[in-house]
Amino acid sequence: MRSLPFIRPTAIALMLACSLSYASDDHSDTIKTERYAVGKTMSKSIQAGITPDAALEILKNGNIRFAAGKSIKRDYKKQVMQTGLGQYPFASVVSCIDSRSAPELVFNQGIGDLFVARVAGNVINEDILGSLEYAAKAAGSKVIVVLGHSQCGAIKGACDAVQLGNLTGLLDKIKPAVDATKTAGERSSKNHEFVQDVAHENVQNSVQKIRDMSPLLKEMEEQGKIKIVGAMYDVGTGKVDW
Repeated sequence: MRSLPFIRPTAIALMLACSLSYASDDHSDTIKTERYAVGKTMSKSIQAGITPDAALEILKNGNIRFAAGKSIKRDYKKQVMQTGLGQYPFASVVSCIDSRSAPELVFNQGIGDLFVARVAGNVINEDILGSLEYAAKAAGSKVIVVLGHSQCGAIKGACDAVQLGNLTGLLDKIKPAVDATKTAGERSSKNHEFVQDVAHENVQNSVQKIRDMSPLLKEMEEQGKIKIVGAMYDVGTGKVDW
């Protein structure tokens, strides 16, 4: 067995948890998995050894590094070459288009690690669902994260019932979260607490929509093959609240 680089004890525990063998869906034989190591480019065998719980832990640890200003550096040119003939992301993220909340940065991941679907207000539609179904069922992604964030312009627009071209229809998808939020005070974007609570509610609604609108993903979650979770990113601190 080749030697491993120095890493933190928590990462060692995660690597051990990810070192089990895995029977792939496309053939009956068992493939031997490589161990996950922070910063290593994803391969089929590394992806195969990552459980849904481990995938979530990788994202959490990545955000801890990012928020602490200790993001690891990657050789992107090398990763481009390594992923040129195939990709094996371990997680999928549905996030807002907000320029401050790029999932690859927020979770300190590299090329080939994440499937990312970005749309204002991290809303769910059939195109997003189809993308997530491909990521999970066909490409082996182990966790789906709906990532909302603080100070969200789409949420503020929904709170104020903004009318603006095609954006109007998108904001209509957030309206159920606005209606369900019972925060005291003014029900507009001027009420920061109200906006934040609507953003939380919208994430929860999007998570539930994935389950309700995709029997395929719901079944995979019930079988323990994937996890579907919500999270909120703070644009002021860089931290993700799970």
